[in-house]
Amino acid sequence: MGLDFAPLPKTAHDCAVEATISVVSGKWKPILLYQMRGGAKRYSELHRLVPQASERMLVRSLRELEQDHLIQRKVYKQVPARVEYAPTADGESLIPVLSMMSVWGNERKYT
Repeated sequence: MGLDFAPLPKTAHDCAVEATISVVSGKWKPILLYQMRGGAKRYSELHRLVPQASERMLVRSLRELEQDHLIQRKVYKQVPARVEYAPTADGESLIPVLSMMSVWGNERKYT
């Protein structure tokens, strides 16, 4: 009577963990997605929440998250232009994982 484990992948490309990491890899992508856990954020809000990220890296990370369908970008037709970023359903499904990573990191922060 043993535990049933998923079979080991034949190649690295079959590994679900690798696939997940490839989508959220990058210094700022998981942090930006985690910062959107309360809902849509404007670019200026995200820049204030993640001031260590250069504007270039912030824009690049947001574009990659959008290309991977983890966030959606909504442009409002008004002056001045207003753009908001919000997690998609797939992005929302990753937020609990990022929250657990935050808890894990906080528990080990000072060890």
